Amino acid sequence: MVVYLPLALVWAAFTLHLAGERRVAVVRRRPRDRQARWRACSFYAGLLTIVIALASPIDSLAQKLFWVHMIQHVLLLTIAAPLIVLGAPWMSIWRPLPLDVRRRMARTVAWSPWLAPVRAAGRALGRPLGAWLAFSIDLVLWHIPAAYDLTLNHVWVHAFEHITFLLFGMLLWAQVLDSPPLRPHLRPDQRVYYIISAAVVGWLLSLVLAFAPRPLYPVYAHIANRPGGISALVDQQLAAGVMLGPGSLTMTVFVFFGLYRWLESPDDDAQAGSELRRRSAAGGVP
Repeated sequence: MVVYLPLALVWAAFTLHLAGERRVAVVRRRPRDRQARWRACSFYAGLLTIVIALASPIDSLAQKLFWVHMIQHVLLLTIAAPLIVLGAPWMSIWRPLPLDVRRRMARTVAWSPWLAPVRAAGRALGRPLGAWLAFSIDLVLWHIPAAYDLTLNHVWVHAFEHITFLLFGMLLWAQVLDSPPLRPHLRPDQRVYYIISAAVVGWLLSLVLAFAPRPLYPVYAHIANRPGGISALVDQQLAAGVMLGPGSLTMTVFVFFGLYRWLESPDDDAQAGSELRRRSAAGGVP
């Protein structure tokens, strides 16, 4: 049952999003614009990445090879999460639900005293610091040997690990990527520093794995017939390389793109001065 749960959730999200997009096209009596189609493709690519990570041979090999398991985590944290955030699927998934259901859900979430802790947690996690702490602490905790081995021995714990990776990954990326109606509160330069600081946590973890003198995870260390015939220590070092290299690729691309956008755009003072000179030349300012 757990094996098919990711497929069921992905299929539900895909179906609701497709229905929501069609409803908007019918109401407006014209196809969605280019940006909306681009965002929809980004969302669908994110869903496909989840399927590849959790319902493909990668998932079965992850039980025997640490470095393949790390690829699974990289796909969720640095590929699926930003693609879904870029896709901004929130309103399209919400629209197909019946109006009465939407109203009841909205009132319950907004006013129920039982959900007050959930609302407080949501406000905290929606801020840059809260999202960063959740992402970083979650990443570190799941790579503690006892917790990691627990995920490999209990399928539901493993599923919960993947859910938290995807959820906190989306919270992190939502702080730096536009995802209407959500908007980042950080300036362009702050977004670059923010992603670098998040990447540092993964870099430190990868260095611990790479330079450990012995295998840190008993489940992998005790595998007798490891695919490829590599040792447990080499397997761990390959996992460190996956985290350090491919695991940082998306963040590195974002940093360089963010620096380019930041350096290319004039600062506020320059924009204000240009507007003042334009109005003065037109006679609007004495």
